[in-house]
Amino acid sequence: MIIDTHCHLDNKKYYEDIDTVIKNAVNHGVKGFLIPGADFNDLPQAIKLAEKYKEVYFAVGIHPYDIDMFDIEIMEKYVNHPKCIAIGECGLDYFRLPENEDEKVANIKKQKEVFISQIEFAKKVKKPLIIHIRDASNDSRQILVDYNAKEVGGVLHCYNASEHLLPLSEHNFYFGIGGVLTFKNAKKLVNVLPKIPKDKLIIETDAPYLTPHPHRGERNEPYYTVFVAAKMAELLDLSQDDVENLTTNNAKKLFKEFSSLS
Repeated sequence: MIIDTHCHLDNKKYYEDIDTVIKNAVNHGVKGFLIPGADFNDLPQAIKLAEKYKEVYFAVGIHPYDIDMFDIEIMEKYVNHPKCIAIGECGLDYFRLPENEDEKVANIKKQKEVFISQIEFAKKVKKPLIIHIRDASNDSRQILVDYNAKEVGGVLHCYNASEHLLPLSEHNFYFGIGGVLTFKNAKKLVNVLPKIPKDKLIIETDAPYLTPHPHRGERNEPYYTVFVAAKMAELLDLSQDDVENLTTNNAKKLFKEFSSLS
């Protein structure tokens, strides 16, 4: 059994065959799916899928690229839905900052404010966080520690292999490992993987993005978690069954609603 802890099944790339995608994944042992929140416009589709499939859950949150649409009232509207189990994906992304220095400073300031607001909201509603970090490891770790995010914990989505973030394992944070682990240029992640506490590893796809080898270039989907598990097993000198059991149990500890799945 595998749980895909991060898959954008509400993405328009799945509109024509989402039922087939979910059925195919379930048939290959993927028995749980978490759709992260990123853009409020996609929430209706995420909720529709969560209400249709017992295996599908969703989160509410705003991606750092979409901070201009952050609205706490919208989050409050959906957070009490029985299938809403997390807050995010939220965080910091300094990869595409404005070139103008004043605009850059203002953007970083707003990203931090929206990130902190979502951490505080998660603590208020007692749901774990889904954290997005890109080119912002130092500030992200500092904020998560300073604002006591360990109170709810969460996952570092698409863990970026920064060793600076490893101490967050002691703050109730898990490390989401996806298709990047199978890439030929993923040497940094391959080297740091054994340093992550095994009880803090979970699997994700980020579907439809970051498709693992041997399907690179295709649309990603939750079924492809099996390739992530196989690569993880190879690198950790474990059986694939052991990796699937380990990561599934970890996902159930973090997202307790998955515990009802088998």
